Formats: sequence, C-alpha cells, structure tokens
Amino acid sequence: MTAATTITARNNRGTATDGRSPEELRELVSHWGAELELAPAEDIIEWAVATFGARFCVTSSMGDAVLADIASKVAPGVDVVFLDTGYHFVETIGTRDAVQATLPVNLLTITPVQSVAEQDATYGKDLYKTDPDLCCKLRKVQPLADSLASYDAWATGLRRAETHHRVIAPVIGWDAKKGKVKVSPLARWSDEQVERYIADHGVLVNPLVYDGYPSIGCWPCTRRVAPGEDPRSGRWAGTNKTECGIHS
Repeated sequence: MTAATTITARNNRGTATDGRSPEELRELVSHWGAELELAPAEDIIEWAVATFGARFCVTSSMGDAVLADIASKVAPGVDVVFLDTGYHFVETIGTRDAVQATLPVNLLTITPVQSVAEQDATYGKDLYKTDPDLCCKLRKVQPLADSLASYDAWATGLRRAETHHRVIAPVIGWDAKKGKVKVSPLARWSDEQVERYIADHGVLVNPLVYDGYPSIGCWPCTRRVAPGEDPRSGRWAGTNKTECGIHS
C-alpha cells in the first residue's frame, strides 16, 4: 500500500501528459459502451485498466468502499481519488483513512484551491446557504475537474437505482464537460446487490449509512432520511437542488 497523498486543486493544472484525443476517446465509448453494458463490474474495470493504464482512476465519496474494493482486486495500486471539500463528516474522513489502511490502492486526497476560511473571506460566511451551487462548484466540481487533468477516464460509483435522475447513466459514457470517458461499473447494481457484496466481502461502509444517512455529502447540506423516503432526499433538503454538478 502506498502513502496517502493530498493534492490541492491548483497543483494539478497543466500537469497532464499526452493522452488520447477527444475523438479517440469518443470512439472508444461508441464501440465499447454497448459491448460492456451487461458485463460484470470486474470486467468493466479490467477493460478500463487495460485500455487506459495509468490514465485511469477511481473516484470515491467514501459512502462505502465497494468500488474501491473491486478495483483494488482487479488492479492493485490503482489511483483512488477522494475529494475533501473541507465540509465532510468526521465519519467520512475516517472511512477514507480506513480504505487507505486496508486496501492496496494509491489514495489521492484532493482539496479545493481555497480553504473554507478563505472562501468565507472571499464570498461571505456559509456560502453553502447563500449560493449552494457556487459552493459546490468551488469545493467539488472544479477541484475534481482539475484533478482529472492527467487521466483519460475515471470510474464512479454512480448507480441508476439511486435516483430517477440517473436512470440513463451509461456503464461506459462520454463526459463532454470534462472531456473524459466516464466509467460506471456499478450502474446496473441494485441496492440489494450492493448490500450483498458488502456482506460477502466484508467491505468498509461509512458508519453514517447505518445512522439514517443513505446518501452522504457535506455535513451542512445532508440530513437523516426517514424510513421509506427517497435515499437522496437528505441531500440539500428543502431546496430544488438534487445534484452537486459533478454528474450533470
């Protein structure tokens, strides 16, 4: 296992080595998207590693370590990118540390250009209240985009079962905003499949999941969900916001 690395978003700009052109990447998506639609998650990750090598990474929000666990078995030492917004629950940071300590992955912690205090000084205190979209852009969307500069493809734990907004999420897709191949090995997995994998393989799970938080984001914008509620109803509750912008 490698030591955890923290990278400030600004330090990633301009560091990418040459990779495939957007046209080549889109061609790969066109050819392999349908081919891998029904493939097991392990095969999808194996294809991504074989196709992109070091220019492929896995991202994780540390709600659980299912995707990281699968990827570590297929490709030990794979880059796992975690975005530390500065607003995470302590349990989320603890899950990240546990993943680093127990899985054979290269865990990279990405941080925004500004600290929370610096952001408050620039935009006013608690931007997540006054302009949540801008807060997400500054602390999530832009830092992740910067951190992906040296990759051609990234894997997410996105699942269609999580919300109706994600029904059409492809297993292999083209992220036009980032100019990257977006790989979602768990896209077709049901909640039951996730739970079964966790139980069968002893996978790490953020303890908040068992405390009424089925979808975990930044603490100011996440609340407990009552039994029977939409699992993502605890995110940005009381607003029209449903996504941070990373997947839109």
